[in-house]
Amino acid sequence: MPQGQRTSVSRSAAGRDAAGVRVSVTWGRARVTLLLLVALLLITATPTRAQAPAEMQAALRDAYERYKDLREGSNADYIPALAKVNPNIFGIVLVTVDGRVFTEGDVSSEVSIQSVSKVLTLARVLQERGAARVDKTIGVDATGLAFNSIVAVERHAGARLNPLVNPGAITATSMLAGASYDQIWNDLLAYYSEFAGHALAVIDAVYESEAANNQRNRAIAMLMHAYGHIKDDPMRACDLYTRQCSVGVNARDLAVMAATLANGGVNPITGKVSEEMSGETWGLYESSGQWLYDTGLPAKSGVGGGLIAVCPGRFGIAVVSPLLDKAGNSVRGQRAITDIARALGANPYLCRPIEPKPR
Repeated sequence: MPQGQRTSVSRSAAGRDAAGVRVSVTWGRARVTLLLLVALLLITATPTRAQAPAEMQAALRDAYERYKDLREGSNADYIPALAKVNPNIFGIVLVTVDGRVFTEGDVSSEVSIQSVSKVLTLARVLQERGAARVDKTIGVDATGLAFNSIVAVERHAGARLNPLVNPGAITATSMLAGASYDQIWNDLLAYYSEFAGHALAVIDAVYESEAANNQRNRAIAMLMHAYGHIKDDPMRACDLYTRQCSVGVNARDLAVMAATLANGGVNPITGKVSEEMSGETWGLYESSGQWLYDTGLPAKSGVGGGLIAVCPGRFGIAVVSPLLDKAGNSVRGQRAITDIARALGANPYLCRPIEPKPR
């Protein structure tokens, strides 16, 4: 990992933690979410079973041992700094909603948060602007295309996207409230820090590398501005988006963020309370359908190698492993979380009927 100068940004008055997107985002009370349906299935078919700490630790240990020598995939290289990240980093952290922390492997090495940041930025925008505004300005539809597709923008004149692909994410960043660039950024970084439970900072080497090579995102921002979805300076929005993707996190940070989502917006480590949240399925780009089929868990990946998943009401889990598949998702991350979800019975779609009681 490039050990660039880290730039901390002072925290503004702490905003309320609201979390969301496909894991914990409220798209509107009228919308019946997949997670609500899943919750109903769980209530009627599968009673929740508290799991012993040894069982949870064993699930992590087994997955870590199974995949620690896997070398499939490659680092993202369209951002030069990411190509230099140690490909051997592999850490798994699970944090329960009551604050228990389970770890395996390298959980302290930092990578850039990249697209996992889209979850938190969207949560902030939902808090500030409301779900109806997000739906109208960006949309909530899967594109079926690559996360940085320009075709996806042109196909519907910038509409019918979602906030977890780059056109929608840059537009979401443009919707953040604030009188100046510095105010918007300081508030956003403080918000991320609340989710992690401690102060986070930008990895300058990643930001500088990404800002020098983000021509495609600049083009996307200009297109979204041309179609009227970005109202203000599109280049400011693109730069803020680039900076948010460059925030440094480790596997524990990501797992605490995921656990906060799983806990309805309450950080289980710090007790910091945000708005109540519900959820929908969300984002591993064009692999999202397969992921949901395999695990049933809302999740979000980033090309820095981070992957978070949420088991609502139970735990959040994160893996950091920079080796990615063609869609930009961590190979070891997907496999490890899939195995852990199965071992812990976390897939809400795998419902088992309750045996009828004798009359």
